[in-house]
Amino acid sequence: MNELLKRKVEDMNLEKISFSELISQMDSSGGFSAKNLATSVSILEDMIKDKECIKFLSFPACIVATGLRGAIAQMIEKGLFNIIITTCGTLDHDLARAYGGEYFHGSFELDDAKLHKIGINRLGNVLIPNDSYGVILEKKMQPVLEELVKQKNEWSGRELIYEFGKRLNDKNSILYQAAKKNVPIYVPGITDGAFGTNLVWFSQDHEFKLDVLKDEKELSDIAFTKKKTGALMIGGGISKHHVIWWAQFSKGLDYAVYITTATQYDGSLSGARLTEAVSWGKVKEQAKYITVDGDATIILPVMLAAIYERI
Repeated sequence: MNELLKRKVEDMNLEKISFSELISQMDSSGGFSAKNLATSVSILEDMIKDKECIKFLSFPACIVATGLRGAIAQMIEKGLFNIIITTCGTLDHDLARAYGGEYFHGSFELDDAKLHKIGINRLGNVLIPNDSYGVILEKKMQPVLEELVKQKNEWSGRELIYEFGKRLNDKNSILYQAAKKNVPIYVPGITDGAFGTNLVWFSQDHEFKLDVLKDEKELSDIAFTKKKTGALMIGGGISKHHVIWWAQFSKGLDYAVYITTATQYDGSLSGARLTEAVSWGKVKEQAKYITVDGDATIILPVMLAAIYERI
């Protein structure tokens, strides 16, 4: 009994405190998801400071349609992560906004049939006019592809993403910062979005090939040659799974933080807690890891503000 009753719950005092102090008080208060958030900040701090650790960042496209796009770009600019794994929609939204496409505040309760008639797409409570998405991507991507195919006719996804990123001039762009910092971006589902569809259309009229296995071979080389790995995984799906899948070949992640809104009762990967990954060898038994339940648009800014104060 004495072993269980070691640490008392402490009351919060939130007057004039920093983000780092707020996180510390969340840890001391014994809150539910709040305590997990505090633990995640400590794990990320340790991971970032570990010079021997290769650090992965994964996230879905939806948050790139919000202001978190700039926060993710800033993480890359600050050198917090070595490798990014994401979805094709990230390329779509990041490029569209870098090319001048404007996204707008909306509501979950709008009339979607009416929006369709007037050429506005709804992503949650974000509104995206056709001219700011598909139209602008097709217009801007084709000339770049024309230029690239003159250099060679076979590209990997990672190579293409780098080439598009280095042609941008937008500090809030994920692709721009990744190209500038030489941080590779891997998109295992690269045909699942407007970026990929434009590649398909381009290939119909040009000698152009996409080598999807080259990316996987590069990830394989990383997994089999690195002794320590860590990851911040925002949301589930293919981007999360690709991180933990390749991590198993380096005997599992040493550090892992997972932010999710999904539940685990349906057996989905998005709902699976990181402890499940331990059973697969994707997270080491002795790893520092935590799952944080909640909306990344709330959790990530608080987490990063505290991290920046600490490091």
